[in-house]
Amino acid sequence: MRDILAEIVAEKKAIVAAAKSKMPLEEIKAKIKPDTFRMSKKFKKGDWNLIAECKLQSPAKGRLNKTHTVEELARIYEESGASMLSVHTDPHFLGCNEDFAKVRQLVKLPLLRKDFIIDEYQIYEARMLGADAILLIARILTPAQLKEFLYTAWSLGMDALVEVHDEADMKAALSTPAEFIGINNRNLKTFKTDIQQTLDLLPSADSSRVLISESGVFSAEDAKVLRAAGCDGILVGEGLVRSENIGAMTRKLSH
Repeated sequence: MRDILAEIVAEKKAIVAAAKSKMPLEEIKAKIKPDTFRMSKKFKKGDWNLIAECKLQSPAKGRLNKTHTVEELARIYEESGASMLSVHTDPHFLGCNEDFAKVRQLVKLPLLRKDFIIDEYQIYEARMLGADAILLIARILTPAQLKEFLYTAWSLGMDALVEVHDEADMKAALSTPAEFIGINNRNLKTFKTDIQQTLDLLPSADSSRVLISESGVFSAEDAKVLRAAGCDGILVGEGLVRSENIGAMTRKLSH
């Protein structure tokens, strides 16, 4: 069976190497200023938060939205009540650094850089692009890397969403002081989604952390079930970009 995550991570190594040759880490460090933990501040203002994802494509399902640009999606989400935006910079999702920089100029909401981070270089790069937070996927990092990358993000004033997919991932995440833990409802090998994954993992989570259910949310009812189960928020991409009225769906999932 095809392992999509393994394919992406293998390609990511070459992408990072090419980026380093174009702009060395020391050059990036000279360009950046620390952020002010904007994600953390935003989430503390409300008891429910929607991270709306500017997602045009999926490696498993292909093109998801042909009617809007990433910038247009960002504007709709901000106007419709999203707490934060997630912007892809990985080519498998039609993401790129240039799109992220454009969205940063366009909106005032906190931005999560959605990518497969395997090297500290990408964390500094995220801050250079204007990211307020990064995604750290427990499955593709060693426990030592997970902790190290978390501290690196914090040293730059950025928050980190630590993503887990099963009990082993959850254990790794809870062994760090991560404030935000995202339970991904996507099977990382097949990329199929089911919110039952969040419901199954929540009992082993730490309720003092901010718990976010990621992917597989397609209705207000899904959001209601997750909120009642103990989630503090949701990250939604496909469920928004494929809806008939993106603004209306954003408003439904935001409350």
